[in-house]
Amino acid sequence: MILTDIDARGVATVTLNRPEIHNAFNDEVIAELTRIFRDLGANPVVRIVVLRGAGKSFSAGGDLNWMRRMAGYSRVENLTDAVGLATMLRTLNELPKPTIAVIHGHCFAGAVGLVAACDIAIAADPVQFALTEVRLGLIPATIGPYVVAAMGARACRRYFLTAERFGVAEAHRLGLVHEVVGQDDLDAAAERHIDNLLLAGPMALGAAKDLIRAVDGPVTDETVADTAARIADARSGDEGREGLSAFFDKRKPGWVK
Repeated sequence: MILTDIDARGVATVTLNRPEIHNAFNDEVIAELTRIFRDLGANPVVRIVVLRGAGKSFSAGGDLNWMRRMAGYSRVENLTDAVGLATMLRTLNELPKPTIAVIHGHCFAGAVGLVAACDIAIAADPVQFALTEVRLGLIPATIGPYVVAAMGARACRRYFLTAERFGVAEAHRLGLVHEVVGQDDLDAAAERHIDNLLLAGPMALGAAKDLIRAVDGPVTDETVADTAARIADARSGDEGREGLSAFFDKRKPGWVK
C-alpha cells in the first residue's frame, strides 16, 4: 500500500501505492502513514521526506469501501476513526524534517490535506484539486486546519462550500502549491528543491519548522523572549558554530556532501 525508500543522501520517498484506485486511502493506509512518518522523523539518517503517488494520480482521497464502512459506524467508532486521520495529518505537519509533496493527476478531498500539511508542494500541469466532502453531506474537518492555513479562510469559504474542481493555476494563486511545472519537469523540480534543502543544517531545518508554528500569531513579550532564546541556542550549538566557521573559512559545512 505504501512504498518507502531512503537514498544515500538521506532523502526518504514515501509513495502511496494503490494506483488501481487512484491511491485512495483507508484506515489501514492512514495507520501505516502515521507509523512511517513517526519513524522517518526519528531516523537520524533521514534529512528530507518526499510524498508521491504511484500511477495516474497523487490521491483521490478516501477509499469508497472505507467510506461505506464508516457510514455504518456508531458515533464513537467514527470518532476513533477520525482521530486516526487527524493524528496522521498532525504527524506529517509536525515532522521535524522538510517535507515535499510532488503532485500529479487528481488530488481530491483528504489528499488536499496531505498537500497542505507538507512544507513544499510542487504540482504538474494539469492537476485537478477539489474539496468534495459537502457533496457527501460531510465536511473537510480533520484536514481543515492545514488547508485553511495554506489557502486562507476566504478561499476556503468558496471551495469548502462549492466542492468545485480547480486547477494548478488557481492552487498556485491561493498558496496551496508553491510551484507549477510541466509533467515532464516534475522530477527535476523536486530534485532542485531537494538540492537546496541539503545545503541547510539538518537541525536548523527542524528548528525553523518549529519556529514557524511558534510565531504564527501576535507578537507578545513571550514571543520576543522565546525567539531570542531560539537564536541564542542556534548560535551556541554545534551546528550553528560549524555553519558560521565554514562561512568565514570559505568552505562547505560538514553536513554538505
